[in-house]
Amino acid sequence: MKVLVLNSGSSSQKTCLYEFAGAPPRAPAACLWEARVEWEGERAKVVVKRSGGVSEEAQVHLASRSQAVEHLLSTLWGGVAPVLHSPADLDVVGHRVVHGGSKYAEPVLISPEVKSELTKAAVFAPLHNRAELEAMEIVAKLVRNVPQVAVFDTAFHSRMPPEAIIYPGPYEWFERGIRRYGFHGISHQYCAGRATKLLAKSQVPLRIVSCHLGNGCSLAAIRGGQSIDTTMGLTPLEGLMMGTRSGSVDPGILTYMIRTGNITAEQMDDLLNHKSGLLGVSGISGDMREILAAARKGNERARLALDIYVHRLQAGIAAMAASLGGLDVLVFTAGVGENSSEIRSATCARLRFLGITLDERKNRELTPDQDIAAAGSAVRVMVVRTQEVWAIARECWRVMHASAED
Repeated sequence: MKVLVLNSGSSSQKTCLYEFAGAPPRAPAACLWEARVEWEGERAKVVVKRSGGVSEEAQVHLASRSQAVEHLLSTLWGGVAPVLHSPADLDVVGHRVVHGGSKYAEPVLISPEVKSELTKAAVFAPLHNRAELEAMEIVAKLVRNVPQVAVFDTAFHSRMPPEAIIYPGPYEWFERGIRRYGFHGISHQYCAGRATKLLAKSQVPLRIVSCHLGNGCSLAAIRGGQSIDTTMGLTPLEGLMMGTRSGSVDPGILTYMIRTGNITAEQMDDLLNHKSGLLGVSGISGDMREILAAARKGNERARLALDIYVHRLQAGIAAMAASLGGLDVLVFTAGVGENSSEIRSATCARLRFLGITLDERKNRELTPDQDIAAAGSAVRVMVVRTQEVWAIARECWRVMHASAED
């Protein structure tokens, strides 16, 4: 089975092709072909890699997402070293969908009804869902009758208990669909499963706090493979401090600014999503690497941004541990979580009361998918390379296999 996966972000497009002879292996496999586009103003950086070692990189003018997706897919069956004869060679196309609304708790085959529901949910994650819907339409045009599958970031959190889902406002909010959905679910689910396997404790219902720390950041409290609490909510704005997003703030700040600041809803949205977080506090960047570099050189606002980031992360981890009634495993993943030994060390430094003790040498000399806790630590600390695209490919295989049996 040839499975193509599209991860459509607001400023990037990532695509991978896998081939399964039978059931997908448990451990992540290399993809046959992968490509990504990152927009830089009116131009885009395009990188294409093939399993045989052939790689292409170019700066091209791609004015729209439609052009970008079409350009990427054309290299599958054209270009320097095509890996498919034609679009008909594909068996299924999977999409990461950020917001599945309240209806979808499992991956589904995409249909007109599904697209209609995702359009409704786009009001809560407009940059993401609209990009994903557009990608579905482009694929339908290019590969015609090939089935498409939606895999949802929100699905993993859909069975959280009511006390973790319902906001303490009027109950009518919940009846209107205003509730906590949670995000990064594909990553949290994969990383919790991978950590359990690496620790060889699949028979034990582990209490895991998963820290997905990238440009967007969230925590998940996971017991026995099930999400019971998370930090993101109705939208991906709630919770931890992020690269350019504020995370949780006193809602009174927002009403105060509306009353006194002559600010529109659109300006408020832009302020909280694109001009806050690390960028807003430091005034330098939303990129953790640049913040760390500036802090090392003595920049006080960069150091303040780091201190706030770590403070809120520590508080969030402790809150998730409280939801679990204790902690067995702490997992770090995504760009910052996987690559910044400084952030991992600073975060764990004041969490010893939970039983966390790092092996600082292992933390510094990290290899992927490793336990970096000290030998005597009561809590294992895992750094797991997130494999969202691989997880989506496996779900596509499962959906198609189940569909064939019906």
